Amino acid sequence: MTRWTGATNGTTRGATTGTTTGTATGPAGRAAPLVAERLTLAYDDRVVVHDLTLEVPAGSFTVVIGPNGCGKSTLLRALARTLRPRDGHVLLHGRPIAEQRPKEVARRLALLPQSPVTPEAITVADLVARGRYPHQRVLRPWSTADAAAVGAAMAATEVADLAERPVAELSGGQRQRVWLAMALAQETDLLLLDEPTTYLDIAHAVEVMELLARLHEEGRTLVAVLHDLNQAARYATHLVALRDGRVVAQGPPAEVVTEALVEDVFGLPCRVVPDPETGTPLVVPRRPGPRPAAV
Repeated sequence: MTRWTGATNGTTRGATTGTTTGTATGPAGRAAPLVAERLTLAYDDRVVVHDLTLEVPAGSFTVVIGPNGCGKSTLLRALARTLRPRDGHVLLHGRPIAEQRPKEVARRLALLPQSPVTPEAITVADLVARGRYPHQRVLRPWSTADAAAVGAAMAATEVADLAERPVAELSGGQRQRVWLAMALAQETDLLLLDEPTTYLDIAHAVEVMELLARLHEEGRTLVAVLHDLNQAARYATHLVALRDGRVVAQGPPAEVVTEALVEDVFGLPCRVVPDPETGTPLVVPRRPGPRPAAV
C-alpha cells in the first residue's frame, strides 16, 4: 500500500498524490528486520535527513530513490551503522543496532558501499575471503565452513574462474561482482547496496541487477539506493521515495511510480507506461515544446 506524505511537514496529501498506509511487513506478516525510528542525520551543522521513520519489509527488495542530495546514501549509512544518528535510532532484528557488537552486526547485515577501495595487488579469492572476518575467532581463524562460504559466494556471482586474478585488472562489472561475492561470503540475510550500478555501462548494470534479483529470489532481504528510476521500478518489490531528507512515498512500484510523483519529486514532466518486457512502470521523459523560430 502506498504512502505519500508531505515532504515539508509530514502531513498526508490528497488522493491525487497517494494514500496513507500502515506499516511495511513482509511475507506471512514477518517482522521488519531493519527499522529506522525518527532518524535525524547530519554532517556537522548540516541536517540531511529529518525525523525519518522507515521499515524494511522482510524478504523484500527495497529500493530507495530520490534526487541528488536528498539523503539516500546518508540513510543507508545510518542503517548500516556507519553513521551515528543525531537523533532517533535504528533497530536490527528488534534491537538497537548501536548496542550490538560490530561482529554481531556484520553476521546479520552486509554492506556494499558506493565506491569501495580495492586493496593494492589483492586477488579475487583473497578479497572475497575477507567477508569471513565476522565469523572468525582468535582460536578459529579459518575453517572448512569459511572455505565453503567463499566458494559458494564466488560460484553465485560467477567469479570462481577469476579467483587468482588481481582485482585491479578486472572490468567494472567483474569488480562489482567480486565485491558482491565478498558481501555474500558474510552469509547474512540482509544486504545493503549503495548505487551498485554506478559507473557501469548498461550491459554490466543489467548483469548486476539480475544477480541481485536472483539473490532476492533465493530469500535475502535487499536494500539498495538507485538513481535509475526504471531499474528501480523493474527490480524492486518495495520502493521508498525521498525528497529533502523525508519519505514522500513508499509501496509497490506500480503504486509509487506515477507521473505526478516523478514530477513532484524529481521535477521531471514525464509519461509512465508499462515496460514492454516486464509490465512494470517505465518512465519516459517528456520533451520540451518547440523553441520559437529565430527572427
